[in-house]
Amino acid sequence: MMRKQQRGLSLIGLILVSAVVIGVAVIGMKVTPSIIEYYTVINHIKTIAHSGAATVAEVRNAYDRLATVDETPSISGADLDVTKEGNQLVISFEYAKKIQIAGNVSICIDYAGSSSGSKRRVD
Repeated sequence: MMRKQQRGLSLIGLILVSAVVIGVAVIGMKVTPSIIEYYTVINHIKTIAHSGAATVAEVRNAYDRLATVDETPSISGADLDVTKEGNQLVISFEYAKKIQIAGNVSICIDYAGSSSGSKRRVD
């Protein structure tokens, strides 16, 4: 007579899988606000680039007004790089965001973006 083999997770396996899932969820919850902020900054600079702002000062002031409303403290108008490519105004930025995970463990994410859609990297 053959015995039917049991399938499934043992208690230790369940605890380990749960720990991994909880760890990934905690990291996701800590990183998500930073990603949302990055996309908010991208939307702001694209809006400003298409608004008809003519000078660097106008661009920076417009960004500071939008950033105050949406609370994007990682970057200010002074951090924006404003250039003109052909007939088009291009606003770009770069910043690093350090996110504390637990104890002395943190994640550093480098963000870069441009109103033209290309992510310019300056090394």
